Amino acid sequence: MSTPLTGPVAHLAPGRRTVLTRRVRLLVAATITYNVVEAAVGIAAGVAASSSALIGFGLDSLIEVSSAAAVAWQFAGPDPRSRERTALRSIALSFYALAVFVTVDAVRALVAGGTAEHSSVGLALAAISLAVMPLLSYAQRRAGRELGSRTAVADSKQTLLCTYLSGVLLVGLALNSLFGWSWADPAAALVIAAVAVREGRLAWRGDTCCD
Repeated sequence: MSTPLTGPVAHLAPGRRTVLTRRVRLLVAATITYNVVEAAVGIAAGVAASSSALIGFGLDSLIEVSSAAAVAWQFAGPDPRSRERTALRSIALSFYALAVFVTVDAVRALVAGGTAEHSSVGLALAAISLAVMPLLSYAQRRAGRELGSRTAVADSKQTLLCTYLSGVLLVGLALNSLFGWSWADPAAALVIAAVAVREGRLAWRGDTCCD
């Protein structure tokens, strides 16, 4: 069940609501910009290194763009609350789409026995994202909670997911590079898929605001 909006959220002063709405829009724009770059670098590096995890990470960045775009669409209207359910469902579907693709690609890699190559670009990308994503997520979640926007909070969780995926990706790429553990790369991709399914389910139900 979704947590009802109560207390200060329901009594925000118009001026404060305007400030928070503008802040969410700016954070969404920053998230979209960063993730477009991240997606291009991640997918290119993943294809070059035959890395399922890197490709999955790059695709997650595209999913993050679609998620942020749903929030941008919601807040572009005169009454953002009237668009909240549609935006939440869009975010949930983006999580599921990511999970399906990453799972299929990771299973293919495990069955085929392909070996991902070392990727310095991939390691650097994962490390940078591990530093940047938590900051964007925290700022948007804080604004979203004060504003009482489930979609802003859901999108911040999508961004936070990118932080977790960055850590998983970094570990998987490092294990493959240092020890030649080829299974670590698709295994990391499957972790990405599992987390995406969980977050998609929460977004679909609307359990994102005050948990």
